[in-house]
Amino acid sequence: MITGNDLIELGLKPGKWFKEALAYANEHQLSGEALKDWLETFMPKTIEPYPEPLPFYLNIRAENAIEQANLDSVIASMNKVMTTPTLVGGAIMPDACPTGEGHIPVGGIVIARNAIHPAMHSADICCSVMMSSLGPADPKSVLDAAQSVTRFGRGGRQTPATLPAEFEERMRDNPFLQHEKSLEFARYHLATQGDGNHFLFVGRSRNTGETVIVTHHGSRGLGADLYKRGLAIAESFRKEISPKTPAVNAWIPFDSPEGHDYWEALQIVRAWTKMNHERIHDDTAGKLGLKPTDRFWNEHNFVFKDGDKFYHAKGATPLDDKFVPDSRNGLRLIPLNMAEPVLVVRGHSTPANLGFAPHGAGRNVSRGTHKRNLSHKTEEEILTEETKGLDIRFYLRHIDISELPSAYKSAASLMAQMKEFELGEIVDEIMPYGCIMAGEWGGGRQKKKKNRR
Repeated sequence: MITGNDLIELGLKPGKWFKEALAYANEHQLSGEALKDWLETFMPKTIEPYPEPLPFYLNIRAENAIEQANLDSVIASMNKVMTTPTLVGGAIMPDACPTGEGHIPVGGIVIARNAIHPAMHSADICCSVMMSSLGPADPKSVLDAAQSVTRFGRGGRQTPATLPAEFEERMRDNPFLQHEKSLEFARYHLATQGDGNHFLFVGRSRNTGETVIVTHHGSRGLGADLYKRGLAIAESFRKEISPKTPAVNAWIPFDSPEGHDYWEALQIVRAWTKMNHERIHDDTAGKLGLKPTDRFWNEHNFVFKDGDKFYHAKGATPLDDKFVPDSRNGLRLIPLNMAEPVLVVRGHSTPANLGFAPHGAGRNVSRGTHKRNLSHKTEEEILTEETKGLDIRFYLRHIDISELPSAYKSAASLMAQMKEFELGEIVDEIMPYGCIMAGEWGGGRQKKKKNRR
């Protein structure tokens, strides 16, 4: 009787396929050369990474030494990503910045054939922006109402929200989302926003003068939990079919049952995220007795499907309507920083942009480096200098200087490069009145220093 140890002695690596192989070999009493010949035809064929990275498009230009250093890191990381054997194309945007060696950069797009790479959409699945126009409403009243109905920071609501019955049923039918933990995230995180760069922005349309609310957030705990489950499945496939591919670039084959289930789970999370934006907008408008006159949204951290190709956008705005099933007039939103307008753009696919635009202004240095660079000033001084005349609020009551305008790339430069590289036409601007962000968790710079004593 042939055993797993016999296959290992032949130099084969244990895997899921051993069970089926042993059953067939023993049923047909294979041994010696006959066994080896049959195993050669049956055992899974591994896929090697490309020996050299595939070329990708650079929709970005460095304007100083700091930007050049950032761009060099982005290119180095992207080169490692582009050796992943599922990939057939890629591009980076003007807001690109690295997220770790061998990881897809923020502002990166890669095209994979028949494969979904969880790490290439990251834990913040469906990070997105939505706008609602509220007519001639007073911006301060809108910001006050918004602050009273939403929540920023870690965790969720005190009491769970009720999910639409059809939506909950859809979650329960999906192997990735049917867990009670996923359902709890969906209920407790509804109508809340996270921390970091997520915001609620109020401004006025340059074109119409109407007051507009813009929210920016992802799928909160629901998406993060799906991401972890997706990573685990992708890793199990990687060990079997491409063990030399780095774990960070593991994938789930779309033509597998797991691939179809994961794709459906992503669509469910997208629906939840849209619902989350809508709930915050509707609650804010309702508090003021208003009804939105216009609304649209777009994600910029997601996987988009076109035939057997999967476009992984890690912080890139889809321009092409084929990527946005609920597109309204082809309009997209690109925020810059709290002191600059939110851009309303429309665009088209080119060979170089792959159908995408930047998702924001991006960073040239890390949050920590930026904070150290400004350590000679107080947080209050920095806030006053950079946001004069604006109503800036931090939900946790501690200023986060890593989210102030100087933490980001030049908005003027980004807009110039959008024009240079055909990354969307600006058709309106939502001029800033103010915004709410989470702020520093556990206190600002001075509080942290005190706690270290």
